[in-house]
Amino acid sequence: MRANERIALVGHGCVLVPYLKRHVEHYNKWMQSPELLEMTASEPLTLEEEYEMQESWRVDENKCTFIILAKESPEQVITAKNALSQSDVNLFFNDHDDPHSAEIEIMIAEPSYRRKGLGLEALRMMMTYAHQSLGTKRITSKISTENKGSIQLFLTQLGFVQISFSEIFGEVTLERVLTPKDDASKTDLTTHAQFTTLELDAEQLDH
Repeated sequence: MRANERIALVGHGCVLVPYLKRHVEHYNKWMQSPELLEMTASEPLTLEEEYEMQESWRVDENKCTFIILAKESPEQVITAKNALSQSDVNLFFNDHDDPHSAEIEIMIAEPSYRRKGLGLEALRMMMTYAHQSLGTKRITSKISTENKGSIQLFLTQLGFVQISFSEIFGEVTLERVLTPKDDASKTDLTTHAQFTTLELDAEQLDH
């Protein structure tokens, strides 16, 4: 998405950066994992196909992608040399009847970074960015019924409610409606996360 191609969101434990060419090789290695392919309902791509996908995502106005870089400490300054890309978080604007609605998806690729709060912070940051910068008013998430941990995270820590269940696909659809009250209540951490937005310069970008 053009809206986020030149910005980074710097949080307490992670940094969200646009999906750049420098990430493609690492991302492609992730996506050879049968576990991640099953989790994301994806097919493996060649490295050349992955580069083509990265470019298409960059210009696709219906898809907002950030790569999640883990910080080893809150004080760490993330640079191209020490960046530890662990995951990605995405928004899909595919509801033709509601341009202010998006589906959110997250993947924590590195097992050692799971269940440490990285995904929760990244989701909060992405939801806040979507609401404040992209005008998103409704966020949904489709999660496998076998992924009980993620379902509980969305329900208990992010304020989502279940709106449907598909027995055929074995998944639930969860929803969070964002209201004007969310803008005023900066202490509502189920929606808002504390982060700084940085403009990236040409040296930090490699589209």
